Amino acid sequence: MENQKRVKDLEEKFGGENIVVILGSAEAGTSGLAAETVSAGDPTFAGPLTGVALGLKTYHVVESEIKAEFDQAVYEEQVGMMEMVLEVEEIEEEMKSMRDQFCKY
Repeated sequence: MENQKRVKDLEEKFGGENIVVILGSAEAGTSGLAAETVSAGDPTFAGPLTGVALGLKTYHVVESEIKAEFDQAVYEEQVGMMEMVLEVEEIEEEMKSMRDQFCKY
């Protein structure tokens, strides 16, 4: 709930067109839920983003567009091991689906 408040406050301060949300959840479904929350509003109706569609663009840290932005040595040190055990294609598909459905920026 606190993260939802932080995201909402940042969007109000900087504007949604200036924010990209980077996720790191281990499962595609969990990543999709987080992406939906910051894009379309909290689907659980439990947090500050209930009914608030920010339309924010979301990516997972293992997606190629984001991975390319990191220093490769740092990425390998911080994410490389995790990337080996994740269902990267499934995560990428879920994140693309969320962006296609809900992102307005």
